[in-house]
Amino acid sequence: MPRPVVDDLMRRYYDRRAGEYDDWWRRWGLFARRERPGWDEEVERLVSVIAGLAPARTLDVACGTGFLTRQLPGEVVGLDQSESMVAVAAERMPGARIVGGDAVPLPFADGQFERVFTSHFYGHLLPGERERFVGEARRVGGELVVVDSARREDDPAEERQERTLGDGSRHAVYKRFFEPEELAAELGGGTVLHGGRWFVVVAAPRP
Repeated sequence: MPRPVVDDLMRRYYDRRAGEYDDWWRRWGLFARRERPGWDEEVERLVSVIAGLAPARTLDVACGTGFLTRQLPGEVVGLDQSESMVAVAAERMPGARIVGGDAVPLPFADGQFERVFTSHFYGHLLPGERERFVGEARRVGGELVVVDSARREDDPAEERQERTLGDGSRHAVYKRFFEPEELAAELGGGTVLHGGRWFVVVAAPRP
């Protein structure tokens, strides 16, 4: 049996991070002093891109706290493997369906959604895991929209990061960075909706 797409170490990290996850988006807490030129403006632009998508029955995989989930137009279901993340997202979006579960296999029927959306999840996947996830996304949905971290000149294509939480705990995380056209090609073709200093967004139609 293949190993889970998200291993136990990553699960524990994100479960413990739920209460401070939005600090990364808002540059609060441990992120307040980081030098990230243009970050706030680009987050606003990203939110506008997501909110501007055509309304659709959408599954948000690895929805986290729902920071971007709440911007998705149409009927939305949020999915996350972390009980803590699910609790935060459900409180934030009381009118939405937020469920716990894994990305592979997705606990939904074939063709149940018109769109599968995911933010900052795909870039944590290893070779083999990526193909399995995309296969599942194609099985349950049509269009696949991926948001992830942009690759800058000072970034490697991939790295093992050590991340520290507010409680002082340290966690090893695998992370990739993308150029927009590279991500589109990897997803089998698609449209670059945003390619900035910090984020890339690609919408890949069903093949």
